[in-house]
Amino acid sequence: MDRVVLATHNPKKLAELRRIADAAGDGLVVVGLDEVGVYPEPEETELTFEGNALIKARAAAAATGLPALADDSGLEVDVLNRMPGVRTARWAGAKASDEANRRLVLAQVDDVPDPLRTARFVCAVALVLPDGTEHVLRETLEGRLAHAESGSNGFGYDPIFVAEGEDVTNAHLTPEGKDAISHRGKAVRAMVARIAEMNRASTGPAARGGA
Repeated sequence: MDRVVLATHNPKKLAELRRIADAAGDGLVVVGLDEVGVYPEPEETELTFEGNALIKARAAAAATGLPALADDSGLEVDVLNRMPGVRTARWAGAKASDEANRRLVLAQVDDVPDPLRTARFVCAVALVLPDGTEHVLRETLEGRLAHAESGSNGFGYDPIFVAEGEDVTNAHLTPEGKDAISHRGKAVRAMVARIAEMNRASTGPAARGGA
């Protein structure tokens, strides 16, 4: 397995996952949906990150015949009862911009003191093979909400999220610096390692019928 399709049309997410996979050094090639054709994309109807990641990966594997990766990621704010959660990308409305989503979250915690502004990014990555085999991994990045937007890198909620151990938002980090600590970086590296293990198992002595 040296080529997988990533079930997204988001160019920033595709670039991020390619960068993480390249850094892992296992030669895994990640292609985007725009490179393999168009198919009816399923609605994300599950109530968990894992469920939505599987929905997207299953559809991509079935439509392309390739091993398919998909992630579902989001922000959990403790004082908002861990919302937005799976509605992270649609928190301010079905077609809301990243900026609108960030403004709404900041407004909702406007009077919350620093010790209670704890939050985390969550990422579930699913791998679905054409034979129906499925793997799911989940990782998090703990941190807190800033009081205002800051920084110009990253995307989504990066300008209002300060990771644990940092004193600036994710939007101030370099791409490589963010990858090293991010929920998505940890989840993708773990999945790339699992793919490498599967590849070794499929070409080892037992797989070849040797001793």
